[in-house]
Amino acid sequence: MADKMKERVLVFPAKLLREIGYFQGVSKDWRKYTDRILAKSVSGYMSRAEAEKNPDYMQIIPYVILISNGMVFRYTRGKGGSEERLRALYSLGVGGHISLDDESMFEDPYETALERELAEEIEIGSSYETAIAGVLNDDANDVGRVHFGIVHIYKLAAPEVKKRESVVTQVGFIPIEDLQKDFERYETWSQWCIRDLAELGGG
Repeated sequence: MADKMKERVLVFPAKLLREIGYFQGVSKDWRKYTDRILAKSVSGYMSRAEAEKNPDYMQIIPYVILISNGMVFRYTRGKGGSEERLRALYSLGVGGHISLDDESMFEDPYETALERELAEEIEIGSSYETAIAGVLNDDANDVGRVHFGIVHIYKLAAPEVKKRESVVTQVGFIPIEDLQKDFERYETWSQWCIRDLAELGGG
């Protein structure tokens, strides 16, 4: 596996978030943020090793939640994951960084990264519909302080998802009403999404 810390990832200046409108948690007014932070005039690439330690910049993360027939996909991150601070925690979101390698003359690097990350981590065996549902900001901890999430809801016709990466463990769908159980075992981004899942269109 390539050293993830050596890749160059897409970031935007953290001060831009306050210019657009600071919030903590989930905002459904996603378009006013994505239009600005994904603009090539303000975003750029930085080594991930530097970005993880520099709160002046925020890494843009597609965060995909999979819903099917009243159930939601959940997994935990195993020991081989690159983000040590999130290991062994439950997560609803599948996704990851936008790499310089995702740049192309013919494709949107954001969409390319989204599809690549999904294909690396899981295999979806069902038809589905997708929509951006919100954006996520949580600077109450070291992980959230340097990441900014764009929340996508994937509505699957059937709960058919298999893992592809070994670091994705304990995979499966659980009833949405069971999400409050073991709430403290979820990573903080997932906790925010659980609180607002119905409003995000995942209820």
